[in-house]
Amino acid sequence: MSKTSEVMSDVNPVSVSDRAAKRIAAILSKEPAGSMLRVAVEGGGCSGFQYKFDIVSDRDDDDLALDADGFAVLIDSVSVEYLSGSVIDFSDELIGAAFKIENPNATASCGCGTSFSL
Repeated sequence: MSKTSEVMSDVNPVSVSDRAAKRIAAILSKEPAGSMLRVAVEGGGCSGFQYKFDIVSDRDDDDLALDADGFAVLIDSVSVEYLSGSVIDFSDELIGAAFKIENPNATASCGCGTSFSL
């Protein structure tokens, strides 16, 4: 596991790996100034919940903001509960590149790694 970036708060419920931070910075540097990555948990997917990644320009008051090489990763307060203790990582393998969330709260996940159950 690679070293993780610090959370911009006193509590550290979610972290971002160095690999993910570099990839997030590369993506957001090509977006309009002030763009941020929003990570959320939604109902759906083959295991009950799924991760959603969006590029946004607005931040809600209750968002958790993580630093990723100078760019913000936002997580809404409801999703933080499902992601507590998780690491947002990035995998670049021969079969493809993707963000992966290592979630200790997930009791099961699907084969593609984008949905999970609690």
